[in-house]
Amino acid sequence: MATVYKTLGQLAAAATTNETLYTCPAATQTVVSTLVVCNRAASAKSYRIAIRKDGATLATSQYIAYDVAIAANDSTALTLGITIDASDIITVYASSADLTFTAFGSELS
Repeated sequence: MATVYKTLGQLAAAATTNETLYTCPAATQTVVSTLVVCNRAASAKSYRIAIRKDGATLATSQYIAYDVAIAANDSTALTLGITIDASDIITVYASSADLTFTAFGSELS
């Protein structure tokens, strides 16, 4: 089984829209080691993160962070160690278009 360490996804989020940050490829397992949220604005914002098993429709049970505040011009690094399987999706949401999301980890295939 090959392991590739990489940036899994980067996204400058649109305002108030659920968006895909990363989809685990077929025949692959992924360990999401760190997820960074960056607020580029001069005022506080909030964000959401969900893990959608097998690409399921977004539901309240899938959130790992919900309306979490992030201070102005700040970044938050979440060290997670989450394992996801083929077709699982990391979905993010930003209260404004001033947030950037980056996921780091390793893919095992």
